[in-house]
Formats: sequence, structure tokens, C-alpha cells
Amino acid sequence: MPDDPKIGRDDRRRTRPAAHELARYEALFAARTRGMKSSAMREMMALTERPDVISLAGGLPDTSTFAPELYAKLMSQVAAESAARALQYGPTEGMAVTIDCIVEVMAAEGTTVDPANVIVTTGGQQVIDLVCKALIDPGDVIVAEAPTYPGAVPTFDAYQADVVQIEMDGDGMPIDELERTLDRLAGEGRRPKFIYTIPNFQNPGGVTMSLPRRRRLVEVARERELLVLEDNPYGLLRYEGQALPTLYSLDASLGAGGAGGDGVSSDLVIYLGTFSKILSPGLRLGWSVAPRAVLEKLNLGKQGADLCSSPMTQLFVAAYFAERADDGRAAWVEYVERLRGLYRSRRDVMLESLAEHFGERASWTRPEGGLFIWATLDGVDTTDLMGRSKGVAFVPGRAAYMDGQRGSSSMRLNFAGVPDEDIREGIRRIAALIDPDTGLLGGADTSRTRTAAELTDADNERANLADIVALPRRGDSDRANSARRQQNR
Repeated sequence: MPDDPKIGRDDRRRTRPAAHELARYEALFAARTRGMKSSAMREMMALTERPDVISLAGGLPDTSTFAPELYAKLMSQVAAESAARALQYGPTEGMAVTIDCIVEVMAAEGTTVDPANVIVTTGGQQVIDLVCKALIDPGDVIVAEAPTYPGAVPTFDAYQADVVQIEMDGDGMPIDELERTLDRLAGEGRRPKFIYTIPNFQNPGGVTMSLPRRRRLVEVARERELLVLEDNPYGLLRYEGQALPTLYSLDASLGAGGAGGDGVSSDLVIYLGTFSKILSPGLRLGWSVAPRAVLEKLNLGKQGADLCSSPMTQLFVAAYFAERADDGRAAWVEYVERLRGLYRSRRDVMLESLAEHFGERASWTRPEGGLFIWATLDGVDTTDLMGRSKGVAFVPGRAAYMDGQRGSSSMRLNFAGVPDEDIREGIRRIAALIDPDTGLLGGADTSRTRTAAELTDADNERANLADIVALPRRGDSDRANSARRQQNR
């Protein structure tokens, strides 16, 4: 693209190539890129920088709650005590001091793990990628919940997996339906490589898998020798109800009763954890606890991806976990407790706002924890709704389904990352787009983003290469603001 002084650097980076530009390189692209899609949340991250937009879209915790003075102190401590280590490469599996912190977090969830079974990753998202890299060949089957984590959708697509989704109810994935699905797949000669589940405060559904279903899921996995990828970013963010055991701990306990199990190591569950939701996503630190044979493949995959996760942020985490609060408790425990109180209050504000502005025109989940509410509107396509919305962002429901069709009337709403007044105003803005008499989208806004059915053939060609949710473009005033920001740097 030729340089244009009126367009800021960010605008140039976000402009997508035209169909004829893509065709020039098409013969060079690997076949798997034809199935690659952009993450709906990543596309919407640009909106979080716009002061006029209230973002209920991303899986954002409230990082403003972390004291800047403590951040400065910990970074200074790392610089003073461990500068050479922080600036050097680290072991692929992670630094021992960081793994000790991970063992402490999992113990707080009632799960005892062997440090030798842990690998530190660059965010929890990397675990999903590494598991797919290790296990999935094109056409292999993954069984997942419906809806599922929108960030997993492009990863599963990139590895050309055939994902079979099972609709959830208020207690999570129905295991009887899972068994029927497994029987059907077995009859077709197809064996899933793994079952993907988010049992606690599911993203995006907001529901929690019940204890009987957790136990039965682990039993089914053991009976059929199937791997389970347990994605648990939110387990410590519970606002009400009783904490439930992880699938990893349930499988480890069953192994202890069998041949040679130690009650600590799971045979079939690959656990995914992250510091993103209980500390900071900017650290880009997650982890996996896995059976030794699987762990070895994850390690090899990570060597080829990034060699190691940042020693600098690993040492920051270790320094933080050594901190003590005023009452003598670990500082990170006290911080998570404060987050729970704040997020519980914001969840309640969003639930009240949905009831006030939507009433009988919609239904929604009431999560016991986590960051998200899943709302379903009567007769409204939320992708179209997102296209019309100029001042509020959310994740349309289609982004949580592999076929891109189901979930058309639903949306994922994040209540954790914005203050109460923005939650109320954001829900009000969404409701204002819907006609109060008909319950359908109003027709006054003729400048809305086109739907997929209205795209030209050339646009459809682009959509096949990057299937993303269409978002409003930044206006001229936004470009001018961006240019001014660049000049002021």
C-alpha cells in the first residue's frame, strides 16, 4: 500500500488486502490456510482503543486493579536481582520458580500435580495450539461443547479438524449425548483425538458442568481411552456456590485406584491454565499439565514455535508470588479475592441491566463465576446487530460455532473489564437498536455494515480466506486522532 500521511500506522496494518492482491499469492499458500479464520475477539480488540466505544466483547479482566506501585516494585526487583536471567533464554518447559507458582495455584483449586508434568506456555491459547499440533491431522475429530470458546475456533480450523459440537444445557455438556455421539462416530470408524471442554463458567456459555457429569465424563474417557483437554482459565473466579473438582484431579484419583496410579498424575486429562485472568493477560503466561508422553510432544512443538516463554515475565510472576499482603497472606490470593468481589458486583449490574432493557425479549445465563454472560435475543441476528452498532462491541454468537451459522441470535457479553456505568450504558445501547414494539432490528440506520448475503463475489472470495465478523470502519476523525497520536510520540 502506498504511504498516505492521512492514514495512521494502525490503519495501514488493519487494512485487508483486496481479492486480486490475495490471488497473486494464492498458489503459494499451504492448503490449511484456506480454512484459517480470524478470531472474532482479536478483530474487536481494535475497538477497545476507541474512547467512543464501550467494549463488552473481549475476555478482558480489569488490569487497572493491579497497583502500579507494586508493578514498578516487582519490575525493579527483577532488574536488580535477576537482570541477566530475565534477559536470557530459558528452558522450554519453563523456569522452576514459575512452575512452583503454578503448583501453588492448582493446589488452591484442590488439585495436586507433579511439577515434572508441567510446561509453561505463552498464554493459555498456546496450549490449544500445541495440543492440536501434537494430535491433529487434517480430518481428525475433536468433540467440543456448543457453543465453544471463540478463540479455539480458528485454531481448530487452522489444523483442519472436524469438530463435532454438543449443545450444552444448564449443567454443561450432557454426557448421555456425548456417549451417543461417540457411538455414532465409532460406527463410522472415527475416533476423536480429544474432547475439549471448559467445565467452569464456560466461555462463552457461562454455565458450569455439574459434579455428576464431571465424574461421568472422566469415566467415559477412561472406558474409551480418550484424551480430554480441560480448559480452566476461570476456576478461581467463583462468586457463589461450591467449588468443584477439576477433571484432572478426578482422573488422577481414579488412576490411584487402578494399576500404579499415584493420585497426582492424570492418564487422560490435559489441563490448561493461565495467569491471564487471575493476574494479567499482558504477561502472556499459561501452562499445561499433561501425561508424560503428551508433555514430551508439547515440549517439542513449543521448541519449534518460540523456544521458551519470556523469562522476564516468569520472574515477575515468581517475585509477585513471594509478596505478602498486609494480613500476611500471599498477595496473589488477596488480589484474586478482591477480583472476585469486583466481578461479582459487575455481573449483578449486567444481569439487572439485561432485565431492565430486554425483559421478555431475551434470555441469558446467570454464571456462578468467570467473565461472561451468554444472551439470546428473540428473532435478532446478532452479527447484523453488531454491524449496526457504532458505540458498543460484543461477540456475536456465530463466532462460537464451527459452522458459523448456529448461535445467530446469541451474543457473548463480558462484564469484568468495564465499570458499572459502562455496563449499564452498553446494554442500553444494544437494546436501543431493537424496536420495542416488534422486537426486531430497527430500520432507521441505513449506514449499517453489510451482511454476508449482501457481499459481492469479490468480497465473498476474501471472506473464504478470512472469515471474520464485519466491524464498522474508523471514521476520518478517528484517523486524524491516530495521526496526531503518532506525531506526539
